[in-house]
Amino acid sequence: MTSASSDETQLLDQQLCFAVYAASLALTRRYQPLLGELGLTYPQYITLMALWEEDGISVSALGERVALDSGTLTPLLKRMQAAGWLQRQRDAQDERRVRIVLTPAGRALRERAAHVPACMLAATGLAPSEARALASQLHALRQQLVSSTPVERKTP
Repeated sequence: MTSASSDETQLLDQQLCFAVYAASLALTRRYQPLLGELGLTYPQYITLMALWEEDGISVSALGERVALDSGTLTPLLKRMQAAGWLQRQRDAQDERRVRIVLTPAGRALRERAAHVPACMLAATGLAPSEARALASQLHALRQQLVSSTPVERKTP
């Protein structure tokens, strides 16, 4: 039940944040059975995808790429190293920097996971061009939100 004074902008279904959140939950839930067969979680999968694109990336660059902070990424990488998918190595030029290098087992997962993108695209019901356009819009939205200055609350 809504109150007479409710503004349409305050309705849950009118909130962009809720639409993105709910869609994200549904999407990651759809990944679970596919990734479970591979012994992967969704954060591990996106981390591997980034490493399949750029092996030997620094931990900080990897964190930026997959949008995970170091408090989340470090334990994730430790678990992935324990599973034998990657190694953390000190950079030869800068000992303070740690690089992430895939092991043969980590590289082999790429072949085993090759079916995942097509399965997920089919689950969305979108054409490939529609999925690319939506992803592009969401990337642009994220970039705008990351780079914009906080909006001050307007008092009535």
